[in-house]
Amino acid sequence: MSIKKVDTEQAPAAIGPYSQAIVVKSFQSLVFVSGQLPINPQTGELLEGDIRALTKQVLNNIEAILKASGSSMSQVVRTDVFLKELMRDFVGMNEEYANRFNTLTPPARQTIQAAELPKGSLIEISCIAVCN
Repeated sequence: MSIKKVDTEQAPAAIGPYSQAIVVKSFQSLVFVSGQLPINPQTGELLEGDIRALTKQVLNNIEAILKASGSSMSQVVRTDVFLKELMRDFVGMNEEYANRFNTLTPPARQTIQAAELPKGSLIEISCIAVCN
């Protein structure tokens, strides 16, 4: 499998820890991870508080699902981030996100403000990754 970052000056440069696009050449499977909320898997309760802590929990949940599927965070090629309060929470989310995707080939990403998210969550993230 090879993951190649697409970086062209003919389109706007990425303004955060994401790539303009990712090309995956592989005969391997893909895993499509459903949107994850900042839910503690031991208690089933939605966490509240700082967006960084909420982002960390969402990414922990995604990492556990990827591991169970035979993949990993380093094999994520696309993420979709939904924030209830985009302008207020973007910087904190982006900082925590950057801690987890701090490679030379971060996944392609879109970040969208959503009027409402399930369970009243402030954040939801889904992803696509390559499986081993």
